[in-house]
This record gives sequence, C-alpha cells and structure tokens, in this order.
Amino acid sequence: MKKTAVLSLAMGTLVAMSGVATTALAAKPEMEKCYGVVKAGKNDCGANGHSCAGSATKDGDPNEWLLVPKGTCNKIVGGSTEPKDK
Repeated sequence: MKKTAVLSLAMGTLVAMSGVATTALAAKPEMEKCYGVVKAGKNDCGANGHSCAGSATKDGDPNEWLLVPKGTCNKIVGGSTEPKDK
C-alpha cells in the first residue's frame, strides 16, 4: 500500500510539472527584425541579395537582420528596426 501511495505522489508531481513546462513553452515573446547587429554568417533568413540564413558577409551590415524579442532592438548599439537604404 505504501508503494502505491509513493507512486501516485510521483505520478501526480510529474503531471503537474509537465503542465508548467507546457505553459512556459507556449508563452513565446513577440519578435521583430533587428538590422545592423549581425555578425558575419549569423543572419536570420534572406536580405542583401541572398535568400539564406547564415549568408551575411560582414559584421554589422545595416541591411542584414536577426530576430530579437520586440522592444530589444532599439536598446542595442547600432540596432534598427528598419534596414538602411543602399
């Protein structure tokens, strides 16, 4: 009987913890493109005449971007939510 109680407690704890983990994963922050802060080869998606992530050729290119949580980009030195015209 004691083993059953311990097993029930353990199962209940696992179920409760899985609900918390699922809720944390579902709370995804809103994202925005941040231009000018990308290291070479670390961009997200296409820009600057290419269509692939990881194709940036130089650090800090004002027309390359990566996704950051909304409101973060304008706090980064050199970051902009709009690309610069060539």
